[in-house]
Amino acid sequence: MDLGLRDRVAIVTGSSQGIGEAIAYGLAREGAKVTICARNEDRLREAARQIESSTGAEVLPVRADLREKADIESVVNETVERFGRVDILVNNAGGPPPMLFLETSEEDWREAVDLLLMSVIYCCRQVTPYMIKQKRGRIINMTSFAAKQPADRLVLSNAVRSGILGLTKTLSNELAEYGILVNAVCPGWTLTGRVEELAKSRAEKNGKTYDGVIGEWTSAIPLRRLAKPEEIANLVVFLASERASYITGAVIQVDGGLIESLI
Repeated sequence: MDLGLRDRVAIVTGSSQGIGEAIAYGLAREGAKVTICARNEDRLREAARQIESSTGAEVLPVRADLREKADIESVVNETVERFGRVDILVNNAGGPPPMLFLETSEEDWREAVDLLLMSVIYCCRQVTPYMIKQKRGRIINMTSFAAKQPADRLVLSNAVRSGILGLTKTLSNELAEYGILVNAVCPGWTLTGRVEELAKSRAEKNGKTYDGVIGEWTSAIPLRRLAKPEEIANLVVFLASERASYITGAVIQVDGGLIESLI
């Protein structure tokens, strides 16, 4: 199936590893030109090299801290200077550290809001003028199953990522007249470095083994396994494509059946 992504220009944040990198790979394989960004410059440039060598696509690596507005402006500006436009924005950021509410500080909350919510707001504010001018655009906000079904010891993520869902629905309504489609994706437990860190933290806190924690998570998933990053990326690439032309304002979980609610 031709997804109509050849020569489209995409920005994928938090994309030097994990789900973000898988999304960048997926878009590049479909012929899109991709800007990737992350804080670790060495890892970022290596990711860009690997994506280019395996797909033949143009990849622009831009070092950026998503908590810094100026860095986000640089990502968008360099993308437009290099490729001339922005068609797709995938907002993806790693989560805050695991903790209970009583363990959090005011600074923890400020950092979580800046990383997870304000970064999405800044990115959207930067790209929408280009998309409005083009009368076309795709914005996909990566959240977590925790935005719909809170997870233990993830109070920061549980609270702040839920706000992204509200923002997603609001933007989908406000930007529809300009041909801009806005959706959110809620990944379940996925085999990434971030999830490995969470499992190790939970094991240490609860006096369990790493394998025991992974086993507990797996047992709660009807498919009885964690996701692969590319399985999350497949949906994102579809939502970014021409084949998803009537999908906006949706919140779609990719979780192997983990979330138990009907809505």
